[in-house]
Formats: sequence, C-alpha cells, structure tokens
Amino acid sequence: MGRYLIEAFDRGERSDRYATERYQGAAGRNWWRGDPTLRLLMRRHLGDGLAWAEPHLDALGELMGGLVAECAEETDRNPPRLEKYDKWGRDISQVVMPPSFHTARQALMGENFTSPSFAAQARANGADPAALGAAWTYLLDQADIGMGCALGTGGDMVVSLAEKHAPEDVRDRVREIFADGYYSGEAAQMFTERSGGSDLAALETEAVPEGDAWLLSGFKWFASNAGGSAFVVLARMPEGAVAPFLVLWERRDGSRNGVRIRRLKDKLGTRSVASAEVEFERAEAFLLAGTGSGESSGLGTMMKLTNASRLGVAMMGLGVARRALVEALCYARSREAFGRPLIEQPLMRRRLGELIVEVEAAQALVFDGHVGPRLRLAPALIKLRTARLGVTAASDAIEVHGGNGYIEQWPVARLLRDAQVNPIWEGGDNILCLDVRRAMLKERAHLPFLDHLRTLATSDLVRGRVDDLTKAIEAWSALEHSVAEERLYPLAQFMADVYAAALLEDQATWGLDDGRKSLVARLYAEAHLADQGPLRGIDRPAEDPFDELVRGAVSL
Repeated sequence: MGRYLIEAFDRGERSDRYATERYQGAAGRNWWRGDPTLRLLMRRHLGDGLAWAEPHLDALGELMGGLVAECAEETDRNPPRLEKYDKWGRDISQVVMPPSFHTARQALMGENFTSPSFAAQARANGADPAALGAAWTYLLDQADIGMGCALGTGGDMVVSLAEKHAPEDVRDRVREIFADGYYSGEAAQMFTERSGGSDLAALETEAVPEGDAWLLSGFKWFASNAGGSAFVVLARMPEGAVAPFLVLWERRDGSRNGVRIRRLKDKLGTRSVASAEVEFERAEAFLLAGTGSGESSGLGTMMKLTNASRLGVAMMGLGVARRALVEALCYARSREAFGRPLIEQPLMRRRLGELIVEVEAAQALVFDGHVGPRLRLAPALIKLRTARLGVTAASDAIEVHGGNGYIEQWPVARLLRDAQVNPIWEGGDNILCLDVRRAMLKERAHLPFLDHLRTLATSDLVRGRVDDLTKAIEAWSALEHSVAEERLYPLAQFMADVYAAALLEDQATWGLDDGRKSLVARLYAEAHLADQGPLRGIDRPAEDPFDELVRGAVSL
C-alpha cells in the first residue's frame, strides 16, 4: 500500500508524472554496488585481498546507504542539545545526542574498518587496512560528514601524541578510550578562539605547570564534537610558546575536570556533531609535545598531524560531491521536461558529464593522499580542491532538482549546508596556500611532489604541464614577498590541476575498466590544462561521451 492519499491529479493519463516512487535518490541503495569507481580503486589497492574484503564492503555499502543515511536525516532534524545544569543547579555541561545518532554510531562501530582488530584481519588476508579505512570514511561521508567529525576527527592526533608525551597513567586512559581505533573515542580539537582560529599569536588560553600536569584556563569559541571523550587543546605556556595539551572530562582523582560548555552553536549544517563554546577553568591537562623548537615542539608536531586531519576534511568534501552527483543523476533520470527526461537534454548531459569528471578527479586526489606516497604538499592541495568541490557539486545538485532541491525534505539542501563547513575546517583556502608556501620554502617539498607527477603522467599534454609547473614555481620563487603571497592561490590551483590530471592518467594505465579512465583523464586534462583557443573550444569536433561516463560512475 502507498503511504500517500491518491488525489485527483494522481489519476489519468498524466499520473506517471506524480508517481513519487520513481524519484528514489541515493538513500536506500547499496553504495558499494552502485559505485564502479570505488570498486575499481579497491581492485587496484587490495589485489588478491579483495576476495576477503568484498563481503565486508558490500555490507558496509548497504549500511551506509540504508540505516546511516536514514539516521543522518533524522539527526539533522533533531540535533544535539545541551543539558547545562542538573536538578540541583550544578553545572554538568552534558551534550545530549538524539537516539538517531546513537543508532547510527552503534551500527558504524559494528562495521568499523578503522579498528585495530579489523586491520589485523585485513592484513592477515592480504588486504591493505589503509585502503579499506579510506573506503569506510568515503562511504560514511556520503551519508553524514558530521558523524565523521563526531566519531573523532583528531583521534590519531590524541593517541600518537599521548603515546609519545603523556604520563604513563594518562596513556593507559587514552588507550582504553580508543581501544577500538581512532574513530571509537570521539576526539576533538579545540584551537579556535574569539580572536580567530589561524592566528596563533592572538591565542589567549593559558597553561601553568602543576607537577607533571598543567592547569588550563581560557575560552574556545568554536569547538566541534564538544561532547567527545578526549580534547587536544592549544594553549600558551608561561614563556609564551604555544603547545597542544590533552584534556579529559575527569581529573586523575576521578573528580570532574574544569571544563564548561557555555552553549551549543546554532549552525548552518553538520548538525550531527555538537559544536560549542567551551571554557576551561584550571582544567587538568597534559602537555602533548616536547619543549624544544624542532619537530618535537608543540607547533611542529601539530602541523605534522594537522595534515592528516586535512585529508580527513578533503574526504568529507569528496563524500558530499559524490553524494550530490548520485542524487543529481537519479533525479535527472526520473524528471521529465519538454517531453523527455532531463538526462537526455544536451545541456544537462554536459553539466552532469563535467561533474562526473570532477568528482573522479577529486576521488583520485583523496585516495592518493590516503594510500599513496606521503607527500608534504599533498594534504593542503587536496583539501584546497575537494573541499570547494563539495560546495559547488551540492549547489549543482540543487539546481538539477530545481525548486525541489531548495526544500529541506529533499536531501540536497542538507548537502549544501553541510558542505559549506569543509573549506573552513582545518584551514581556509588562504591558510592552505600559506602552508604550501611554507612547505616549499622551508622543506623544498615541491621537489618530491614534481617527481611524483613525472612518474604518473603519460600524455604529452600533462607531461608538458608538469614542466610548465616546474617553471612556474621557479618564477614564483623569484617574486617580491607580497607579490609572491598574492599569487599563491593560482599557483596552488595549477598544482592541483596537474596533480589530478597525472593521477587520472595513471589510473588509465591500470587496465581495470576497458579504457574508460582514459576518457576521464583526457576530458579532465582538456578542461583544466589544454589551450582552448580563441573560440574557447566551441569549434572543437562534436563528441558525446556522456553514456560511457555514467556507465562507469554510477550503477543504479
């Protein structure tokens, strides 16, 4: 039986127009089975281990497209709330998550590809845990990037720093919290203050020594996952240096720590993660860094680990873009205009075809960041490209849906609201560009990056652009300081363009998809790297690769 009443306009010869069951989007589908591009990546990175991993991936695809996607919509409508005081008026600062959040979290921990036990099983069966962990977050971020943050963006930072610097009894507590992996402990990073998030010179939270611990006092303005279990907090030591500290909800003696949540933020999106204003009042804390000026110092360690967090946010941008693409394709197949489905309209085919190419380029970047060589420049460049793509792809999906896309009952409105945070989290575009400059000038990080591109590129066009990029970096290095800073953004975009093009060409050499990746690589390179000529390519030969692009992008 249908769930809606049959009204007059539902009957007659035009009734198919109103048959809403034809308009199924991504939710309710198996996202592993429906994603040929992910299956291609797993065939490449897992090899013989895919036979063992595939049943797990299939179950995960069913879970993400089903229960987790459904819970994400419910949590967005019923977000976390703050229970500030108990019945005696005492400050408990308790974040109360909705039942839908707990349901999704429990299911996710039951299929947690990032847990140590799963990683051990994967290795024993010849499968790369890093590739499977990337697939897990990729599918999760299509359902709910807020949940990805709530499960603990920065968990790896907490565990690795605590293992290296925290007292033994504190290390034991951290090991217990994160016993099932980085995403099990619900970590949080608390950096941003009212004075700003990136200007560390303006940071005001203070730390004073207390035995082998410290006492923190200060106010963090935008702290996501405020109800988490373990916080990495930036604070200023007495001599003025800024360093990361570990703060837990309870002190060593079991009493409540000096952590107060003033209020939850009324956010545009990512409502499944509680973001708050958090005050520290002589909160017990533990220094998570050495006291020197080298790599073991506070900021040196933080910058190294922040790159991993940036890759996490880049994956969120990719997840939103992929979900937006699937929603747009599903809708365009069902919606009719001018006597035929939208997906048969030339202008719509152009837009959707271009979106397929952009999403696969972003996918190549993000997975290279997770399972490829550890390049110092990669996280900033990848986040620069994919975080922004999540916003534009969600906007495109709304336009494909027309007025329906602007309505909250359709999923694409939430995608746009959620996506907008990704260019902000872990550094905006300008901060990423400054990090690119730092990596090139202080670490000569562009040299291994360019070498990597040379090993990937296969066409004369992309090889030539690698050479051009080398010259562009040399020319940029000779510019006056302020001019060089101003031109960081186009330089970084050039780097990301060539990086993505080279990765796509490398994928085309894998021989896993009957040559389709060669088409994707060519279309991307032509769009981003080729000279379009005085007529902007309008005079190029006619070509309609859309059906082949869709065939290898989405299985519906």
